[in-house]
Amino acid sequence: MNNKSLLTPSPLIPPFRPEIIQSLIDGVDRYNPDNVSILEEYLGTQLQNEEYDLMANLAILKLYQFNPHLVNDLVINNILVKALTAIPNPDFNLCLYLLQEGALNDESIAKLILLQQSLEEARYQEFWETYEKDDAYRELTSEAIGFDTAIRKVILTAICMAYQSISADLLRLYLNFVNDDDGFEAFIQSRGLTIKDSVVIIPTNYDNEAKPTVIRENIKFEQLTKVIGYSNEL
Repeated sequence: MNNKSLLTPSPLIPPFRPEIIQSLIDGVDRYNPDNVSILEEYLGTQLQNEEYDLMANLAILKLYQFNPHLVNDLVINNILVKALTAIPNPDFNLCLYLLQEGALNDESIAKLILLQQSLEEARYQEFWETYEKDDAYRELTSEAIGFDTAIRKVILTAICMAYQSISADLLRLYLNFVNDDDGFEAFIQSRGLTIKDSVVIIPTNYDNEAKPTVIRENIKFEQLTKVIGYSNEL
């Protein structure tokens, strides 16, 4: 933790992006439907390597928008799953805007939107309850290696932006470590946090640091004389 904000946007050019993908994104070839398979294969790499490339995934959705016959529902689901791991950045909504009309009525997409809403509204315990009560959710995220850990990072980042300390029991619920004390302690320690007397201590950072609010009012002298004159008439 440091004094910088914990909220960082998804990098437009991640360091792991291959040159061939970079050339597709930068050039006119990004609109060539023959290249959709290359971008889809790159998405598969992201899923396996716990990586995330927003611009490349948006390029896939843009090609689908122009070429409806190329649409692959599984690819769309996987793109949205990866976008969930970027919350609170607006990536998920950016992806939704590029979907075909009526796509929001798809059951799988509706489930992912429900997960998104729980995360963005800080209903973390509800998120895990929803995610685990129906095997369909696990199936939707099954190809995204490390999805649970990525979501825990999303939740913990939001917590660290709002608190300087939090009950260990409450944070355990938020991170879905209810029956895994060792896993819980290892995870928060890996993120630079410590536990003291059943309380998780969060280092001060730019977002959770208390800042004084200074209110300044600029009143011209002419306005002040009018106020004084008015008060004398009362």
